[in-house]
Amino acid sequence: MSKIRFIICAFVLSVLPVNNTFLQSNSMMKPISEAFDRDIETYFTFCYRALYCDPPKPGYEVFKRALTGFLNLKSSGNIRNNLLTIIDFSVSSNVERMWIVDIHHMKVIHNSLVAHGKESGDEYATQFSNIPSSNRSSLGFYLTGEIYYGKHGISLFLDGVEPGVNDKARDRAIVMHGAEYVSRKYINTYGRLGRSFGCPSIPIDKHEEIIRLLSGRSCIYIYYPDKDYFLNSRLYSAEKVNEGIYKLQSEGSGVSGSFLQNGSVP
Repeated sequence: MSKIRFIICAFVLSVLPVNNTFLQSNSMMKPISEAFDRDIETYFTFCYRALYCDPPKPGYEVFKRALTGFLNLKSSGNIRNNLLTIIDFSVSSNVERMWIVDIHHMKVIHNSLVAHGKESGDEYATQFSNIPSSNRSSLGFYLTGEIYYGKHGISLFLDGVEPGVNDKARDRAIVMHGAEYVSRKYINTYGRLGRSFGCPSIPIDKHEEIIRLLSGRSCIYIYYPDKDYFLNSRLYSAEKVNEGIYKLQSEGSGVSGSFLQNGSVP
């Protein structure tokens, strides 16, 4: 039995009640738990319960998929800034559907509105594309690049890491930038949030702070319950999740380290 499995199993037996059912998965997709060992599922559940968030948390299935990809990328050394930005395009653009999670402390440090592409939908995003000039958003995992100054002022390059899904992000000029149309005032006037040409645009009032915070190879995950995407994505390896957990522990991650050592939240 692997070290991580032994520690997690011991934690489950000593702390959790006997229960064969964890949080339920979205019925529109195949649950990750069908492919992953129960010890990894327990780790995700532990992290979700530990996640500190004043506003409502992202849904558990969204969080689990986001953390899975983050740990896969972490295991390969692609992530240098341990922030995970989760964008849930399955919900209305009129609610705060972007969360920035400090992975070391498992804490949401920012929650805000975020726009989708104008050809992805009106209030709700339902159509996605990796094709240039489609004006649609793309799903999946991104790594943040460098800061630059363009027509929207300070902006952030994004590199899509999933071939055929979002790897044309640079070619399409899909970046993170601030926009006046991402605001409560705009929603009150027009009944929905404004839309971009495919970029995850954010509120103008804190855009510079957020862009500087996320730059330098942090992870962004854009979620939508798309069956084809889930079946074809390469970022859901259980083995890589284990490697990513140990990388976090070696860096002194509060929650991951505490879980592996004690089974308790710091």
